[in-house]
Amino acid sequence: MWLTYAVLSAVFAAAVAILAKLGLKNVDSTLATTIRSFIMAVFLIGVSFVFKKFEGFSLNDLSSRDWTLIILSGIAGALSWIFYFAALKYGFASRVAAIDRTSLVFVVIFSALFLGESFGPKAVFGVILMVVGAILVTG
Repeated sequence: MWLTYAVLSAVFAAAVAILAKLGLKNVDSTLATTIRSFIMAVFLIGVSFVFKKFEGFSLNDLSSRDWTLIILSGIAGALSWIFYFAALKYGFASRVAAIDRTSLVFVVIFSALFLGESFGPKAVFGVILMVVGAILVTG
């Protein structure tokens, strides 16, 4: 099931790049990111209500560590999108998306450093191929 979700994530991420590039012609990239984030929040709140995710939930259910990590994740996501939309406004969508997808390289590094995950030679080779691919797409 995770693979289906991952592929759907990739398809919608591609749609974000194309739709955002088309929509950024006459709008400041940070303002567009802000509007998009508001729309996402409203949409996600609606989805959470439809799927009854708030039932039995209390804000007290989250520890201070949970709150801190969720807040930091939100800030990191906002910064990612601010820079992504700025890059889309001034660059080619295909090149921006290719560089953005090199985030996998950073995920591998960070997961090894902070989560203690280990990766074999095949995974390392795959990451190298992704970097080479991004260079080829953007070059």
